[in-house]
Amino acid sequence: MPAFPSTIARPVSHELEIRKSRFLTHAAPVGSVADAEAVIADIRKRHWDARHNCTAMITGLRGEQARSNDDGEPSCTAGVPMLEVLRQRRLTDLVVVVTRYFGGIKLGAGGLVRAYSSAVSECLDAAQLVERRELTEALLTVDHADAGRLDNLLRDWAAGHGGTLGDTDYAGQVTLRVWLPADALPDLADAAAAWTAGALTPERGATRIVDVPA
Repeated sequence: MPAFPSTIARPVSHELEIRKSRFLTHAAPVGSVADAEAVIADIRKRHWDARHNCTAMITGLRGEQARSNDDGEPSCTAGVPMLEVLRQRRLTDLVVVVTRYFGGIKLGAGGLVRAYSSAVSECLDAAQLVERRELTEALLTVDHADAGRLDNLLRDWAAGHGGTLGDTDYAGQVTLRVWLPADALPDLADAAAAWTAGALTPERGATRIVDVPA
């Protein structure tokens, strides 16, 4: 199991109809509770005419903060089931809003729980996940003439070793960056030596939490 909960790469929406009620789900990645509340406020403004705009959010690197709101639905039939879906999927730093346009047929408590849970689950099925990993930066400083070739080699190497490329700096020389598990640093050093007949040695940089597409 990953050490940290995942999040989603970008906002995603989904529509579900159950017994004439429309459930419009919006999920969005956020960096804080304030960001989540701004997303909620925007959706409530856009769907002001809906009967309910129910919400759930989890924030923090380890999902330390969680909130939910039934927005007029019977207690614990909307926000809490929505939040439970986020917890079961080990997600954080996202907010989910389910907007319900009532179709005239009551669903009952159990039906509401299933409806709001399904609305969130189906929406998240369409989302691209982003994993959080503790990775270490490695820097490779190369001549401009070699940068393109080594960038391609480094990209392929990172894909097979649980790493991801960082930003490239262009100055008198080119600095390539890759974020990788700390225990993969010796393998990178061997690979860099093989690519350059022993002329290139990666420099170890900082260690931090990095978002990596799942």
